[in-house]
Amino acid sequence: MPELPDVEGFREVLMTCGRRRCVTDVEVRDAGALRGVTVRRLRRELKGRRLGKAWRHGKWLFVPTDGGPTLVCHFGMTGALLCCAPDDPIAPHDRIVLTLDHTRHLRYRDQRKLQGVRLADDTELARITDRLGPDASTVSGPEFRELLSGRRGAVKSALMDQSVIAGLGNLLCDEILWRAHVHPRTPARNLSKTALRRIHTRMGRVLETSVRAGCVPPRRSWLTGHRDDSDPECPRCHGLLRSSRVAGRRTVWCPECQT
Repeated sequence: MPELPDVEGFREVLMTCGRRRCVTDVEVRDAGALRGVTVRRLRRELKGRRLGKAWRHGKWLFVPTDGGPTLVCHFGMTGALLCCAPDDPIAPHDRIVLTLDHTRHLRYRDQRKLQGVRLADDTELARITDRLGPDASTVSGPEFRELLSGRRGAVKSALMDQSVIAGLGNLLCDEILWRAHVHPRTPARNLSKTALRRIHTRMGRVLETSVRAGCVPPRRSWLTGHRDDSDPECPRCHGLLRSSRVAGRRTVWCPECQT
């Protein structure tokens, strides 16, 4: 599932492939990937416009156009953005294809279509971003502690709540809490200032490494490198990892060193 590091990678793809390039054609191969905009309007609003400097907030990607609306992408669980040559074969899940300067394709690829692509004016942009908390990569330590202190429910639920902190998903939250030695079911309001400071520090380090890798890396020294093992072993204490559902998602933790 694309999380903050993945979407930051898609932003880099867009900046490399599309910034200052003109949209010369718009092909919607599956209108099920559109949200709140028709095929006809998407073509009318984008064709002939140049793409500006893309920016990201949480898991959302925003692409301004010169004199037109902002192209907004959310990647759900299986979405991706790719830069391709026009003669590269179209993949089965390439839903939207933008031709740029007649020389390259920017393709929105998504198998499950749980989210999609939309257009937004300034009012709609404000509506989207106002629902989001601060971006996880920029939130300060004091702000982080203020956001989580006193919240009801498990700490993992709070971290995954995009209205609290934007950008963290299932893999990131499990990795961060494992590195902070905090059980994911710990009530957020029971966390000490020291524990909150530790979670924030580990979050920054995990994000820094993950953004460089373009994903949450499945390294053997990371919790994510053992999630799918038949007998997953904690890479820190070598205890047997456990799995259950927290915040509606499969959650992996170590009962030995993450209490």
